[in-house]
Amino acid sequence: MIASPVLVTGGAGFIGSHLVEALLARGARVRVLDSLDAQVHGAAATRARYLPAGVELVHASVCDAAAVDHALAGVASVVHLAAQVGVGQSMYAIVPYVDDNVRGTAVLLDRLAHGGHRVKRLVVASSMSIYGEGRYRCAACGPVAPPPRPLAQLQARDWELQCPSCGATTTPAPCDEDKPLAPTSVYAVTKRDQEELCLCVGRAYGIGTVALRLFNIYGPRQALSNPYTGVGAIFASRLLNGQRPLVLAEAIARAMRVTLAPEIVARFREGDIRHCVADVSRIQRRLDFRPRMALPKGVEDLVAWAREQRADDRVAQARDELERRGLLR
Repeated sequence: MIASPVLVTGGAGFIGSHLVEALLARGARVRVLDSLDAQVHGAAATRARYLPAGVELVHASVCDAAAVDHALAGVASVVHLAAQVGVGQSMYAIVPYVDDNVRGTAVLLDRLAHGGHRVKRLVVASSMSIYGEGRYRCAACGPVAPPPRPLAQLQARDWELQCPSCGATTTPAPCDEDKPLAPTSVYAVTKRDQEELCLCVGRAYGIGTVALRLFNIYGPRQALSNPYTGVGAIFASRLLNGQRPLVLAEAIARAMRVTLAPEIVARFREGDIRHCVADVSRIQRRLDFRPRMALPKGVEDLVAWAREQRADDRVAQARDELERRGLLR
């Protein structure tokens, strides 16, 4: 009997392509649903660069119900990665983010509920962004959850979070799964919606569902020419093009043997937070997860791959767009 394929939405992207390879290595059959978004894959992409041979590709949006039905045929497990990413862009591309992230997830779940499919497991890629600010500690008051910094504080270039009880400057603390959610960007709101929709519908229809709140992922295959992708890729793209990174990026600069000093811009962008550091103790207890990649080695791997790529540095264009709309001050 041939095992049911695993469907990976967004499986042609950075995270998805690595996951597809890992599934194939375990003997799984894999099907990918991916729109091959131009901002990630290039304007003329019809086949994903990193998709292994033998993987079926359904080239369509997750918002396309007929394509989703086709992709779900015979599938028992789904990993839902498809999403628009990026905090800054989400603050002005509101409809595309809500459409792809929220409506796309709704279409997937609707077809699971009404399409006669037999999916038993669902994993959805959630995000650290749904926390908003992470956990903090006040020397006098103990653990606290400060609200977002008010505009006047940011305009005064006072960046750190203050204790809501005594007003003292706090220090960041590891952020656990029980920290109240307080998304501060359109992207974050859509990721919260993705997570809650999947958990709600999965519970109702008996589909075992897990939401993974992914933090800052970096490494080979990131879209170096996408100015709203992970910060490691953005720094690498700037350095490859002889431009100074816009915040501290010494580790990547050292690994690339580039002497350009980072540019400290002392500005703030709507939707951004100050600190959010993962507390991985629960996943360690439940799944025996142990981090295996230290930052220096991870940076080495990113840089080794980035050196072989051609990166279009579009950071200035993205910055101009944010400035024009009053979102970068």
